[in-house]
Amino acid sequence: MNWITNYVRPRINSIFSRREMPENLWSKCEGCGTMLFHRELKNNLNVCTSCGHHMPIAPRARFAALFDGGAFSEVAVPAPTQDPLQFRDQKKYPDRLKAAQRKTGEKEAMLVATGEIGRTPIVAAAQDFAFMGGSMGMYVGNAIVAAAEEAVKLKRPLVLFSAAGGARMQEGILSLMQMPRTTVAVQMLREAGLPYIVVLTDPTTGGVTASYAMLGDVQIAEPGALICFAGPRVIEQTIREKLPEGFQRAEYLLDHGMLDRVTPRTEMRDELITITRMLLGLPPAVKGDLPAPGTGAEPEPDPVTPESVEAPVDESGKK
Repeated sequence: MNWITNYVRPRINSIFSRREMPENLWSKCEGCGTMLFHRELKNNLNVCTSCGHHMPIAPRARFAALFDGGAFSEVAVPAPTQDPLQFRDQKKYPDRLKAAQRKTGEKEAMLVATGEIGRTPIVAAAQDFAFMGGSMGMYVGNAIVAAAEEAVKLKRPLVLFSAAGGARMQEGILSLMQMPRTTVAVQMLREAGLPYIVVLTDPTTGGVTASYAMLGDVQIAEPGALICFAGPRVIEQTIREKLPEGFQRAEYLLDHGMLDRVTPRTEMRDELITITRMLLGLPPAVKGDLPAPGTGAEPEPDPVTPESVEAPVDESGKK
């Protein structure tokens, strides 16, 4: 035995046998702690295969699994004036927007699209909680108005997936004004006799629940979703009492008449097909005749760069 046998050979073997393992192959379930293979998790729409815990899912991935064949067309949303209040806390507001755009690959916190589910044309809008907590700013207000106008123009139902932490404080009163604006948008659908279906996901909180998120003709929620105006911690500190188990979760709201359904994400597409066709007075869909949904795999969004972000457009149409 010598140093070549004891040191050099094991060292050479370790170098050639080493295999690089990507860090993002596994995800840990926040509900049960199970380590889940990323491909298995994606195929199950970010729902834990062990305990059924619903993890966040990006709007594009949601739409890819919702629409027939994963095919949808985006609806253009007017860009509001950026940083109208010149707001700054620890960072400037434009810097926070750019950081969120780099993180999510999206321009803002809501995506609006048109397509078909079970051969039934709809307009859909979905919030992205990863974009500044899905906060409701002027862009989100514009997106909901654009979605309602598109639904009225095409005479289609509007399906909205909410996920928000409330109003965007960096836009102050302008953010709060989106509550009445979105309420008017919902009224446009009512006057046109078009269904408005809301799917509440985790979390849906703050001013969102005081406006468009709770005005649906049908209110559906994903299991375990937190749905409230003020959070449980704030209420407990205010009233100084322990709240009931599961307070303000989807199942609790269903038991107390605030929701119509609590439906798992993997069954949501079939549920929405049934409800939209029923509200439109169409015959039930024939299961064997329905086109296949998308794979649920999230398409790669175009990278958001300073050049790709549209210049703000004011009310007069000038950039």
